[in-house]
Amino acid sequence: MTQRYGIPAALFSLKSFAAAMLATYLAFSINLDRPYWAFLTAYIVAQPLAGAVLSKALFRIIGTFVGATAAVAMVPPLVNSPELLTLAIASWLGLCVFVSLLDRTPRSYMFVLAGYSACLIVLPSVETPGAIFTIASLRVQEITLGILCGSLVHGVVLPGSVTRFLLGRVASILVDAERWSRDLLALEPRPDLDAERRRLAQDVSELHQLSIHLPFETSSHAPRVRTVRALQDQLSLLLPLGAAVEDRLRLLQAAPGGLSADLLALLADVRAWLAAPATDHETRTAQAAALHGRAAAIEPSVSAHSDWRDLLRLSLLARLGALIDAHRDCRDLVDQMTTPSWMPVTPRAGELLEGRRNRELHRDYAGAMRAALGAFLTILIGSALWIVSGWQDGATAVMLAGVFLALFAASDDPLVPLRGFLLGTLVATLLGAFYGYAVLPRIDGFPMLVAVLAPPLLVLGALMHSPRYAGIALPTLLGLGSPAIIASRYQGAFAPFVNGAIAQLVGVAFAITMARLLQTAGVEKAIRRTIAAGWRDIARRSDASGPPDLRGWINRMLDRVALLAPRLALQGQRDGTPLYDALRDLRTGAAIAELRQVRLAMPPMDAAPLTDVLRDVGAYYRNLDPAAPAPANPALLGEIDAALAAYAAADAPAVRRDAALGLVSLRRNLFPEALSYRGVAA
Repeated sequence: MTQRYGIPAALFSLKSFAAAMLATYLAFSINLDRPYWAFLTAYIVAQPLAGAVLSKALFRIIGTFVGATAAVAMVPPLVNSPELLTLAIASWLGLCVFVSLLDRTPRSYMFVLAGYSACLIVLPSVETPGAIFTIASLRVQEITLGILCGSLVHGVVLPGSVTRFLLGRVASILVDAERWSRDLLALEPRPDLDAERRRLAQDVSELHQLSIHLPFETSSHAPRVRTVRALQDQLSLLLPLGAAVEDRLRLLQAAPGGLSADLLALLADVRAWLAAPATDHETRTAQAAALHGRAAAIEPSVSAHSDWRDLLRLSLLARLGALIDAHRDCRDLVDQMTTPSWMPVTPRAGELLEGRRNRELHRDYAGAMRAALGAFLTILIGSALWIVSGWQDGATAVMLAGVFLALFAASDDPLVPLRGFLLGTLVATLLGAFYGYAVLPRIDGFPMLVAVLAPPLLVLGALMHSPRYAGIALPTLLGLGSPAIIASRYQGAFAPFVNGAIAQLVGVAFAITMARLLQTAGVEKAIRRTIAAGWRDIARRSDASGPPDLRGWINRMLDRVALLAPRLALQGQRDGTPLYDALRDLRTGAAIAELRQVRLAMPPMDAAPLTDVLRDVGAYYRNLDPAAPAPANPALLGEIDAALAAYAAADAPAVRRDAALGLVSLRRNLFPEALSYRGVAA
C-alpha cells in the first residue's frame, strides 16, 4: 500500500537530501577545498536498504583510499613523462575494471572505484604535480565525509532493512518455486514453464547479491549468510530435479498404457502437499517422509530384463523423491532464517548449514579483458586527443569518459545508461545555469541555499528510487553538485561554468563513441562464451577422477542461465533456445556427477563402461562449436545403452539403481529423440 502512494520513494528522497545537506554543511564548516564532492558522494552511496548503504560505504572508502594511494604513487616518478603517466593511469583503470568484472558481487564496486578515483585525482592535477599528495588527501576527506553522512542518515533514520526485504523475497521465491513444481506435476503441461525456470535461476542469483549486505545489516535478527547460501543450494536443486521429473512424466504419459493408478495418486498427493505444506517442522517432515517412502515403494527394481518404460518409471520416482526432499529442506531453511536462535530448527537444517558457504559463480575472463581494454583505450586515446588539441578542460572530458566506461563495464549494453547520462547531463547543465546565475546571486547563507535546492533535489531523489527513471535522475542530480553551485563562496564567472559543462558533455559523448566501437558488438559473443564455458566445464568434469562437486556445478550453471536471460533479450532472442540448451547442459552435468560417484565405489575393471561413456561425453562437449552445435554421435548412444545393460546385470542392487539413474538422465539429455532401448549384454 505504501508503494502505491510513493511513501518509500519520498522517504528515500528526504533522507538522501538530509545526508547531502549535512555533508555539505560540514564541508563548508571545515573549509574543504571542494565541498561538492561530499555532496555528490552522499547521493552516490544512497540506497533504500540500510545494510546496502553501509556495505557500499565501506567498499567506497576502501576503493577511494586505494585509488588515492595509486595516484600518489604514480605521479611523482612519472611527472616528467606524460606519455608514461597516461599509460600508467590507463593501465591502472583497466586492471581495476578487469578485477571488478571477475568479482561479480556488490564488492566489485570497490575495485571500480579504486580505478576511477585515481583518474579523478591524477588527470585534473597534471599541471600541479607537486600538490598531488594534498589533492589526494583532500579528495579522500571530502568523499569520506559524504560517505559517513550518507551512512549515518540512511542507517539510523527509519532504516530500510535488508533482512525484511530479503525475507520478503525469499517468501515470494518459495511460493513461486512450489507453484512451478505443482505445475510440472500436472497432467496438462504448462507452456510458460520455461519462463518460470528462467525466473527461478535469476531469483537464486538475486539472493546471492543480497546476502553480501547481510553482515552490514542494522537489524539484530539478521539471518546468517551461510543460511542464505544453504537455501540457494536447495533452490538450485529444484531446476534439474523438476525438469527431469517433467521430462519422464510426459514420456510415460505418451507411452502405451499411460500412468498407473498408484503413480497418479502419488502425483496428486505431492501436488496437494506443495499447495499447502505444514507450518510445523514435525508434521512437514513426516508428510515429506511418507510421500518419499511411497515413491520408493513403487520404484521398479533394475534387472537385465528391465525395459525402457521401467527405467523411465524408476527415474521419475527417484527424482520425484529428491524433489520432495528439496522442497522440505527449503521450508526448513526459511524457518531457520526467521528464527532468532542460531540453533538448527531441525536436524536436517543443521546438516545443510554445515555444507557450502561460498557460491560458485561464472567468470568471463575474455569479457572482463574486453571491458578492461575499452577503459584502457578510452584513457589513452582521450589523453592523446586532449594533448594534441591543447584544450585546458580536456582533462575533465577524459576523466569523465574513463569513469563512465568503468562504471558501465559490467553492462551488456552500456549505450543505454550512457545515453541516459548524456540526457541527464544536458538537463543538469540547464538547471545549473539557472541556479548558478539566476538564483544564487539573490540568496545569502546556507539555510537559503538548502531552501532553493530542495525542490529539484527532492523530486530527483524520489525519481532515483525508481529503476525506470534513475538512469536520468542521477546524472541530473549530480549536475546540481557543480562547483558553480556547491561552493563555500559564490563564483559568478560564466566562462568556467560553460567550459566545464561542455567538457562534461564531451566526456559522455566520447564514452558513448568508445562503447559503440569497443563493446556493443560483444553481446552475441558473450552469449557464445557463456554457453561454451558450460561445455568446457562439462568436458573437464567428465574427465575428472575425484569426488564430484554437484552443488558447485549447479550453482555455476544457474549463474550462467541467469546471465544468459537478459543477454538473449537484448539480442531479441526470446524463444529460449540457447537458454534451454543451458538447462539441458545443467542436467547433463548433474548426471555426470552421479555416474562419477557410482564409479568411485567400483573396482577399475567394473567401471570400464562408465569410464568409456564419460570419456566420450567429455570429447563431445569439448569439440562443440557455439556458433553451430552438432548433435551427439549415435555411437555414444550405443555406449550408453551398452552400459545400461551391463550394470542392469550387476550383483549390487545399489549399483544397478544408481548407474541406471545417471545413464537414463544422460541418454535423455543427449538423445531426446531416442525412445527405444533394448538391454544388450555387454
